[in-house]
Amino acid sequence: MNLIRSFFIAFSMYSKIPMPRTDWTKESMRYAMCFFPVIGAVIGGLLYLWIYLTGDSTGSLFRAAVAVLIPIIITGGIHLDGLLDTADALSSYKSMEEKLEILKDSHTGAFAIIVGGAWFILALGTWSEVRLEMMPVLALSFVLSRALSGLAVVIFPKAKNTGLAATFSEMAVKRTVAITMIGFILVFGVLAIYLNPVYGVPMDIAAGLVFFYYYRMSKNKFGGITGDLAGFFLTVSELAMALTVVAVFLIKG
Repeated sequence: MNLIRSFFIAFSMYSKIPMPRTDWTKESMRYAMCFFPVIGAVIGGLLYLWIYLTGDSTGSLFRAAVAVLIPIIITGGIHLDGLLDTADALSSYKSMEEKLEILKDSHTGAFAIIVGGAWFILALGTWSEVRLEMMPVLALSFVLSRALSGLAVVIFPKAKNTGLAATFSEMAVKRTVAITMIGFILVFGVLAIYLNPVYGVPMDIAAGLVFFYYYRMSKNKFGGITGDLAGFFLTVSELAMALTVVAVFLIKG
């Protein structure tokens, strides 16, 4: 029963998909992070279906716009919010303590708007070049990003003892969550290579590089991760993986 409640909590927190009301008790939250990558599977499946239904042509602005919006509609933009807050904090060049305060500030700064606009432009351009042959691999990227993010929640240092990341980390059975996330990473990382090594290998490398940057940046600039930084990682890694696959396609002609 606690596994079912953990499933409901994961989807209620990290998606807009309607779920039965569930009390956030310590017992029901123990395995919630284990189901985080499943949300990525839903997003990847919907994107695959959208690209399949709209054909294999490239350059369609409407097709690309819907593709960019599908993850945002499913998640409610919770991760994109982290990208914008982190952009403001990083661009402030202030002390670590002041950066953490900026993350909590509900006001939107100029750099958040600039980075958000740049992210949408790059994402739109990237998805306008996506072809159906890429989708078996790209659909997996949304699972991989969440598995890496979930692993970070239980193994990376935390910037503070409060907030979303700290709460899920504190409530989680860390060993079980870590093993589950590593399982997701290995299975879906290898599956991407098996389905199409030309796209799968570079995509996995891109995900690993962003993950390494996430660790170094969060530790050096903030003293550890927060919920906003986790959102930053998710949005950046997913765009980096898509951009890498498209770049490989364009290079190989």
